[in-house]
Amino acid sequence: YLAHDDRLLFRFNTAEDAEFRFWLTRRVTLFILAATSHLLVKNLEQTHSPEAAKAIAEFGKEAVQVEKASSGGNQTETYRPANNYPLGADPVLVMDVKCSLEKQGLEDVLSLDLVLPGGANINLKMAGPTLQAMCLLLNQLREHATWGPVPDVQDVATTAAVNKDQGNKPLMH
Repeated sequence: YLAHDDRLLFRFNTAEDAEFRFWLTRRVTLFILAATSHLLVKNLEQTHSPEAAKAIAEFGKEAVQVEKASSGGNQTETYRPANNYPLGADPVLVMDVKCSLEKQGLEDVLSLDLVLPGGANINLKMAGPTLQAMCLLLNQLREHATWGPVPDVQDVATTAAVNKDQGNKPLMH
């Protein structure tokens, strides 16, 4: 987290020894957290009541936190940078993000489109443990940055509609 710039450095590497580095703003980070949570609950609502879907999603979050704590939460695996940087070694600012759930075989996968300067985008697909780990990490960084609570998607949509009626730019897409 860079307090002066109010951004997070988000980097990951691939099995092909490539590393991608991005700057995530507060707006983008909060949107990823809110949209991911919303999409997971909506997906669960296809087979459960809305109340049960929320409870199952919350239980899943808590299970990941408990598992991390019980497996030595203080022992973090050291990040190993890759040797190739397809977008360059300098982080790229993420201008916007789009999230959706897709079916790949029997598994539900989060499709995360990171919109980059100039209109280019990078699509990340994450499922299960990878998705949960990313959300847990982003949430911990959000807390460290004291960015406040993750807004509900309905709150974001309502605020955006009010701001549009008043001629203001929406806080989040």
